[in-house]
Amino acid sequence: MHAPDQQNVLVTVIIPTLNEVDNIDLVLSAAVAESGDGIEFEILVADGGSTDGTLDRVREWEHAANVRLVPGSGSGGLAGDVLTAAKAAKGEVVVVMDADLSHPPARLRDVVQPVIDGTSDMSVGSRYVSGGSTPDWPARRRGLSRLGGLLAWPLTEMKDPMSGFFAVRRERLLAIDPHAAGFKIGLEVVAHGGGALRVTEVPITFRDRIYGQSKIGMAQMLAYLRRLLVLAGGAVSAGGAARFAAVGLIGMLVDLLAFELFFGLNASLLTAHVGSFAVATVSNYLLNSRWAFAPASGAGKERSRGHYARFLTVCLLALAIRGGVLAGATNGFALPPQVAILFAIGAAAIVSYLGSAFFVFPSVNPRVPRDIHWRVAAIGVALYVVVLRLLFLGQADLLPEEAYYWNYAQHLDIGYLDHPPMVAWLIWLGTSVFGDTEFGVRIGAYVGWFATAFFSFQLARNLFGKSAAFVCLLLVAALPFYFATGLLMMPDAPLTAAWAGALYFLERAMRAESRRAWWGLGICIGLGMLSKYTIALLGPATLVFMMIDGRARAWFRRPEPYLAAAIALLIFSPVIYWNLQHDWASFAFQSSRRIAAPARFALPALIVGAVALLTPIGLSVALMVLGGRGTRRELVAPSSAGRRARFIAIYTLVPLSVFVVFSVSHTVKINWTGPLWLAVLPAMSAAIVAVVAKPSRFDMVVQRLWVPTVAVTLVLYGLGLNYLVFGLPELGYVANMPTAWQEFGREAGSISAAVKRTTGGEPLLIGMDTYKVTSQLAFYNGKGAADSVGRGILGQASLMYDQWFSAGAVRGRPAILFALERKQLENPGLQDQFTSLEAPIEKTLTKNGKPAGRFFYRVGYGFLAGERPPAPIDEQPTQDNVARLHDAKRTDPPLSSIIR
Repeated sequence: MHAPDQQNVLVTVIIPTLNEVDNIDLVLSAAVAESGDGIEFEILVADGGSTDGTLDRVREWEHAANVRLVPGSGSGGLAGDVLTAAKAAKGEVVVVMDADLSHPPARLRDVVQPVIDGTSDMSVGSRYVSGGSTPDWPARRRGLSRLGGLLAWPLTEMKDPMSGFFAVRRERLLAIDPHAAGFKIGLEVVAHGGGALRVTEVPITFRDRIYGQSKIGMAQMLAYLRRLLVLAGGAVSAGGAARFAAVGLIGMLVDLLAFELFFGLNASLLTAHVGSFAVATVSNYLLNSRWAFAPASGAGKERSRGHYARFLTVCLLALAIRGGVLAGATNGFALPPQVAILFAIGAAAIVSYLGSAFFVFPSVNPRVPRDIHWRVAAIGVALYVVVLRLLFLGQADLLPEEAYYWNYAQHLDIGYLDHPPMVAWLIWLGTSVFGDTEFGVRIGAYVGWFATAFFSFQLARNLFGKSAAFVCLLLVAALPFYFATGLLMMPDAPLTAAWAGALYFLERAMRAESRRAWWGLGICIGLGMLSKYTIALLGPATLVFMMIDGRARAWFRRPEPYLAAAIALLIFSPVIYWNLQHDWASFAFQSSRRIAAPARFALPALIVGAVALLTPIGLSVALMVLGGRGTRRELVAPSSAGRRARFIAIYTLVPLSVFVVFSVSHTVKINWTGPLWLAVLPAMSAAIVAVVAKPSRFDMVVQRLWVPTVAVTLVLYGLGLNYLVFGLPELGYVANMPTAWQEFGREAGSISAAVKRTTGGEPLLIGMDTYKVTSQLAFYNGKGAADSVGRGILGQASLMYDQWFSAGAVRGRPAILFALERKQLENPGLQDQFTSLEAPIEKTLTKNGKPAGRFFYRVGYGFLAGERPPAPIDEQPTQDNVARLHDAKRTDPPLSSIIR
């Protein structure tokens, strides 16, 4: 056997084999030839049970070179054979490569060098970095390889995580899970190292084998997927999945039987749905904890209160998804409840399995780094939120504000009084595709959230790395403001997406000094200004950063910032033109009118609003990050960390300071500060990840509170959306009509039809508040927005309705006045607006068979458009006055007597 030179570094090359008799001589010859010039290669052939003569060839090599045969059982697959060989290795650095010559032995020295010199913890021969290639691969194989890498992407920064050609120190290889199985042992090392693992990717040319057959088939791919879930911290195994499936079938049978029983006893759909779920849940928990997940979770161990809390959380999350599927199946697709419940049970089963595997009964493998747990949690939370919102996007009634902006889209323009036009354009686009439905109105907000999530993820990744980026994704999914902007079609939805994009491009421009980033910034600012004017606060923040930061001051002398401002101004120019044509009405509404409003100290309201937008723990962590001692030290440092802290602080605190100063003497709205916290989310995310690594006493409190905070918010979102659609079991609704706008619209339509039959004229529908009732009347009355005119025609302010409808154009028509409070209909001045006006009538609304609120209406005849009646009507009417009154009403009986 060849003895290594004392001056050479000994490196062990492990070559796993299984029936490679046609390739073994070629690969060993090429690997042996690489020894020398400072590196001596010890070659271990880890055989998994070859029967074709491979073993005989290797034994011949043992007498000619530094080659040894390490037989393995093959039961653990390639990974088990490699670990067996690693235990016998003499070198401190180990290289793993395939025996089929697809991994070029000529690149051995290049792959191992970064580990030898200590610049990397792991070095990988990569097909997908610059210089790497896969010549002659068919499209199908290339696609499968890319898909496998994509599935592993959350666990690693590598571009080629599927590579089996890598170098690593022996102790790091032996530190992985000894039960590792499958053919991607390199991924085991990557997952065990987590975000702290330093990886270098060395380009290689990967060629298909010439001799022999590939060992990779469907079974290996399924094993790879299962192993990915285990590496992510899930209690996942083939046996566990089978046991869970058996439990699921039993639970489904129990669920269906209980549902049919409740339904047969004339229980409501909601009661049957919730009751049968509760019965099945008890059955599922007992079987899962004692059987399906027992090997991973420890059967028979004492369960803590926290364990049961996690189980209850998963149950409520599954119930929320189940309710969304049930509502969509029964309302959207008109399926019978007995059929719809099958789809609902199936959807809940998926949530229950994943929640049980990763949250209730997770793997107790200590080799899974904590930051990997956070990454997996972020993916789970984000997927749950995306599905939950999609299920309820078209189920819950529009908020009055959303209906108001839908009315914007019915009067499409380049500007409006109280907001720029982006919200109207998005609603117009959504309803053009999906119709005038709740889904059509909201789809723009839903899609916009993905832009917010993408830019926030990339910003956090640039600032703090991939683990922080995943936690940032979790925060964008779970914090109340960002959850709402992905569900409700408000101006805040496109504003938040544009704000996130602007921050991303600002960071690239200021810290990475990218000239092209300014073009993206100009586009995002312009789109943001079309959404809401508050994004302009990023302008002074940018000036402050450029004045304080020495390197950023150079941009004052370059054209890119000025061109970016020109791009933003060009995109925003339609709104400027609209204001020019309307006496600067919108600019005045958002500036001088707010400043001229009566003074009011609203700082407490601003703080309460921030708590509601971020949750108490979220706001606490944000303030901790902004005011921490380390942050203050970094702000004045010229280092990269100092510039990073400066960027976060300035782009959060400059906009926030404007709102704080304004709130000292003016009213503020709860949603105003929502977008500005995007700048601090990456730092909050990094703090959460760091809490896991180096916990102080305060940090440990934060760590303990984040998980229940996220869990509680998700549960509240799910239950809240279910309440809006179903109400409470056997109780219905407890509020006055925030959930019964469809029913309100139908009742209003019936009343309108009765008035039309009585008078022969199409009645006006007038909401007696500023805009909310009129907007909901327009969307839900079944006839469109043409006759919902707003109280502006009565001389009372009603925002854009003042411009859309003029009193003179509708003079003489009958009208129905709607209000949620009786006093809004009892204004004495209303008598002068009509030739006659009936007394107010109260109407009770029901939804799903339960009371859901009430409203009041009043019918007026002969709208006078601000003019006085032709002749005064005395308190004691004369015979002529009575005749004139009956003539105005077409001598028909009072409408109230017909409707009642």
